[in-house]
Parts: sequence; C-alpha cells; structure tokens
Amino acid sequence: MFALVTGGAGFIGSHLADALVAQGNRVRVLDDLLAQAHPTGEPRFVPKQAEFMLGDVRDRATVDAALEDVDVVFHLAAMVGNGQSMFDIRRYTDVNVVGTATLMEAIATRAKKPARVVVSSSMVVYGDGAYTCDEHGALDSADRPRERLDKRQWEPICRRCGVEVTPIPTSETHPLRPTSTYGTSKRAQEELALVLGRAHAVPTVALRYLNTYGSRQALSNPYTGVAAIMASRLLNGRAPTIFEDGLQLRDFTHVSDVVRANLAAAVAPEPAWYKAFNIGTGRSVRIHEVAEALARGLGVDIAPSITGQFRQGDIRHCFADVSLAERLMGFAATVSFADGARELVAWARGETPIDRTDEANEELRARGMLS
Repeated sequence: MFALVTGGAGFIGSHLADALVAQGNRVRVLDDLLAQAHPTGEPRFVPKQAEFMLGDVRDRATVDAALEDVDVVFHLAAMVGNGQSMFDIRRYTDVNVVGTATLMEAIATRAKKPARVVVSSSMVVYGDGAYTCDEHGALDSADRPRERLDKRQWEPICRRCGVEVTPIPTSETHPLRPTSTYGTSKRAQEELALVLGRAHAVPTVALRYLNTYGSRQALSNPYTGVAAIMASRLLNGRAPTIFEDGLQLRDFTHVSDVVRANLAAAVAPEPAWYKAFNIGTGRSVRIHEVAEALARGLGVDIAPSITGQFRQGDIRHCFADVSLAERLMGFAATVSFADGARELVAWARGETPIDRTDEANEELRARGMLS
C-alpha cells in the first residue's frame, strides 16, 4: 500500500506514519510545518523511510503531486483548538474547509482514484455531549444559559423543565451542534469528504476523535491538547489552569489507539463506508483528574488552579458511545488513561516547552472570549 498522510509531521500524523512504515507500506507525508505546532521548522517526527513534502493542502498543484500513485489517503491536516478558532475565524475555515475541498476535488478529478480516504474529524462536531433528564429522558440538546454561567452554575439544564441533566455516552446519531469555529469547520470537513467520497465512488470514512493525548503533542502550543497544555505548565513549575470547576467529563484516548483506528478504517468493509465513527474509550475522566495524574507522573507537588472562569465555545461534558466502531470496523481502544498518562509523562520529561498559557488566556480575555 502507498499511503499519503496529510498533516503527517504532526502529533497524530507522525505516529500514523510510523505505524504505516512498520507495516511495510510506502508513505508520503504532506505538511506545511505551521510554526505554532512545529517551532523548530523541521519535520522532527517524520520517519526517515517516509517521503516528506513541504506544502499546503489548500494548494491544488501541491495536492495533485502528493496524490500521485497513492492508494490510501489519511487526511489529518487541519488547524486545531476551540479557543483560538473563535477569533482566528477565517484561517480555521480556510485551512480546514477549503483544504478538504481542495483535496477532495483533486481526488474526484483523477483518472486513478485512491481506494480509500480516511478523514480525521473530532468530537467538537457535536458541541455539548448527550444528556438525560429524570422527567423527559434522553435529550437532543441541553442548555447552558449565559445567566447560569455568570452565576458559576456549570451544569446544563433541560430545555423543557429547567432541571439540571445527567451526561450519558454520546453516539454518532447525536445532533451536530458545534459551539466554535473549529467545531463548525470540522463538521464541514467530514461532511464534504463523506458526500464527495460517495458521489465519486471513493470509499471514505470519517473518524471523530475524542480527546487524543500522548507523546509528540505540541507542548508549546497553548490552544490545543489539554493534557499537553497541563504538562507544559507543570514542566515549567506552574499550576495547570482549569476553567469552570474542573468537574467536566471527557473521554481521553491515547494516540496509539487513534492510530489503530485509522488503520482499521483503511481496510474496513463496505458497511463502514461513508460513515462517521466515534474514536474513544467510552470511559470518562474529570479534567482535574488529568492534571493531578500528570503532576504525580512528573513527580511534582503542584495542584491545578481551578479558575472559575469560562471560555466561549467550551462545552460541559462529552464522552463517547463507541459501539458502532467496534461493530462495523472491529475497533476498540485498549490503552487505559493511567497507562497512557505514563507514556505522555515519560516523553514530556525530555522536552523543554515554552509555557504560553497565560499569554493565550490574556488574548482570549481581551477578545471577550474568556469571562
């Protein structure tokens, strides 16, 4: 197999490139080495056996060259992170939506099309996760009115009775109501790929990652990867800052499991084609527990700072119903959060990140995105 990995110099993409090379595949990586994610300007983690192309996925000539002779496309190139997307609106939309449109248009017009396209999406397409109300049962959506947030009342309420609701696993049938530019762009990205894949008979699968973490995360990027941001703070002797009350529930999925999901999607049978799948563990972890686990692993006695502040575009709870991926792709996550955190910490110990969290938060506050 000859695989193209867009965004293949990044966190998930480089691990995927490693796995593809280890299987004996020919691999081409296309990446623009965005400074925010690649401060050295070098493709630090791209395996030597892979062919590296420096270029932008929005450039048609570059994409045409990258697709030459390729059998499978793994599309990971994207701007990531909710916070920054709320003011860097055009760039997020341009890279994520126009980049995907450029790729799919190039695929559609090729005489020899790839046999499979696997697109990286995200849980952010849902907005908030799924909830149930004691009186009204499972809900399509729940409310977090601004007046409750201003009172530091964080839990969502039922739109019909106004009572606080209980989070439940979010399935792929949950309505897509993104709450950020990033989420909106990822929804458009996966829908473009699935619609155009079907229209041009190119089997396409979208993977909605939950909170991916692990080695090679961009520790100096303050807008993406909550576990990486926390590790960066701790490595600099500072307390991780946590918004709201730290009791938010998330599904933390180790990067090695995300790679396995990509490999499974590349060979998944026809019932999985043109569908989106949750890629998570199905288990939830509270945000403050993540900070505490990383501090223990790094051997530092630094408790997280629970700020009581909130960001525009943030959600309260989201963890995955993962039964569809197991049933149609044979994929199930295997790495526990405890084991995954140890892997991240072991790698992070050798890094010297620059902590830009305070600077990023001040930027959000100045733009009215942090209250």
